[in-house]
Amino acid sequence: MLANSNHHAMLKQVEATHAPDGRQFAVKPLLHIIEDIFQSVTGFIQVYIYIYINQQGSTQAQLALLDDDTFQSGFFDMLHKYLSFTIHKVSGEIHCKCSDGGDAHATTLRIFNILGKYAWDAKAVIAMAAFALNYGEFWVVAQLYRTNPLAKSIALLKQLQEILELDDNLKSEFEALSKPIKSMLNLVKCIVEFEELPSQYISPETPETMTATAVYWTIRSIVACSAQIMGLAGMGHDYIVSTTESWEISSLANRTDSVHTHLTDQIYLCYKMIDEKGHIETHQALVKLNETAQSDNMNYLKALIYDKDDQQPLLDGSTKNRVSLNVLWRKNVLLLISDPDVSLQELLILEQMYQESRKHPTRTESQYEVVWMPVVDRTNPWTEKMNEQFETKQGKMPWYSIHHPLMVNPAVISYFKEHCHFKRNPILVVLDIQGKVVNSNALHMMWIWDSLAFPFTSAREEDLWSKEVWRLELLTGSIDPAIPVWEDERKFVCLYGGEDMEWIRKFTYKAQKVADEIGLPLELVYVGKSNSKETVRRNMATIAVERLSHTLQDIPLIWLFWVRLESMWHSKMKHNHCKNDETDPILQEIMTILSFDGSNHCWAGIYRGSEMAKAKGETILNSFIDFPSWKKNANDISFIPALNQHLLKDHSPHHCNHLVLLDITCTFPERVVCSECNSQMENFIIYRCSN
Repeated sequence: MLANSNHHAMLKQVEATHAPDGRQFAVKPLLHIIEDIFQSVTGFIQVYIYIYINQQGSTQAQLALLDDDTFQSGFFDMLHKYLSFTIHKVSGEIHCKCSDGGDAHATTLRIFNILGKYAWDAKAVIAMAAFALNYGEFWVVAQLYRTNPLAKSIALLKQLQEILELDDNLKSEFEALSKPIKSMLNLVKCIVEFEELPSQYISPETPETMTATAVYWTIRSIVACSAQIMGLAGMGHDYIVSTTESWEISSLANRTDSVHTHLTDQIYLCYKMIDEKGHIETHQALVKLNETAQSDNMNYLKALIYDKDDQQPLLDGSTKNRVSLNVLWRKNVLLLISDPDVSLQELLILEQMYQESRKHPTRTESQYEVVWMPVVDRTNPWTEKMNEQFETKQGKMPWYSIHHPLMVNPAVISYFKEHCHFKRNPILVVLDIQGKVVNSNALHMMWIWDSLAFPFTSAREEDLWSKEVWRLELLTGSIDPAIPVWEDERKFVCLYGGEDMEWIRKFTYKAQKVADEIGLPLELVYVGKSNSKETVRRNMATIAVERLSHTLQDIPLIWLFWVRLESMWHSKMKHNHCKNDETDPILQEIMTILSFDGSNHCWAGIYRGSEMAKAKGETILNSFIDFPSWKKNANDISFIPALNQHLLKDHSPHHCNHLVLLDITCTFPERVVCSECNSQMENFIIYRCSN
């Protein structure tokens, strides 16, 4: 209670001196000068002590290392007109009262009286400037004492020669002052930052006396440190810092640290409120811009991408130069939004598609630009290693990208999470030439139809599906240039997948044997598995060495085959409003192959024109083994219809398939039926490593 009472009485005395005249000063330039002084002094003390005690090398050569850049600022006119006299007056007050050992609290109040007309932050900065002036003058003389006759004469008049002949005891006393000085400087910077905050964001619970308290303990610490410095300077080796003085300095440093922590917490809360309001305002602005007709896309892009202070927020992937948003003016823009660690295989496939479009720049379907917007977790610090990884990935992109991830406003990220269902996997948000979002995620379209999907709108997506039928070309796209050739030659194309190498050997042998037996023009292509990269890589090598069949050329193309199928499912579900339409033949075919892949067994499908047959590995292998029993039927009604009849007869009534779906961007369908037996499937949650 006594401590609270004393604190309250002290604050009343301080507030009684506070009579600001309303003038505002830019205190930050003065604060920069103060910081420059203390940084220079700190460095000089270390070098000076080292030189004197160790007597190594030329003093002049060592001191030359301390030269700082000259501080330049237009602030000096105001300093001369309004602040210089006050700084000298406070400096004199400190010097006078601390020299005769006056009461620290009384001296502090006298300084408050001198600073009565200034705002709280100006009081703290001016007092700190006065302290820096005294402290800096002392060390300027110390710096030049050994090399400059004028400095040596001044030192003699000020009786500083003894203190400048440093020994270990004095060294420790000066070094002990570094902590309270650092604490004071940190608190002053915090006061300045706090006073700059908009008043409407200051928490109502924040007491009005908080800043006054912070300024008081700053000036009180200045007085205590000044008294000790003057004692050391005046008496040199004869001056012994008392236990009381040492305790007071330490106590004041702890006090200023405590006040600094409390003030920092308030600043954090204020910034949090500002961020929350900024989130709301940015979100509302983006919604309004998207709903309001615009003449071009600049307003929307500027709301999305940091474009202030004349900075060039984009990096041009083709030239590696920074550019402004104007390069996107009235262009269709595809925003690639992802984590910074977006997979290289996704980027590789996207790059191939993008580069292909650049080969024909005048074509309608090439009239778009891609911009990568990396999304980072702001709760984790951005490290140098993360920056290097980001720049490495950014350097491989041929399109535009945000120059730095922290230039993406967190409110924009929240907007995309809410309106475009961004989670972790990449999405491709499409803006038309007016900046309107015409597709919340066109990445599925890009995987399925490539540039044919231009202009990548939801309407275009629906139109493409309305004209599609299930066919081999839709299933494989352009992942293997040989497949369209085989189709033109009316060959049978067998796609097969899975991990079991023994099954692969048996199946390819039996399939080729049957084909040879009846003269069937059959081509087999291994398409691997969606989530077993290393196993598939080994299988591809074995298949090539043993010449069992064709394979897709590399792992990224294996990945593309499966991601296209998943994209078809997502796209279909999007336009079916997340309903599993059992009458949609394309959707059923997609789900069949996805369920084969999810069942962790091998599978195969044979295609020719509009005919197709497919089954799980053991089922279709047994059909080929049992070929003599249905060979006649194959000759009578053709191969694929006969195979389908045999597969239907051989169908197992037991457990059928798994359907594993990634990156669900809509709600789960209430009902999904098995693609083989048409029974309703049960749903489970599966966690599986993506490597």
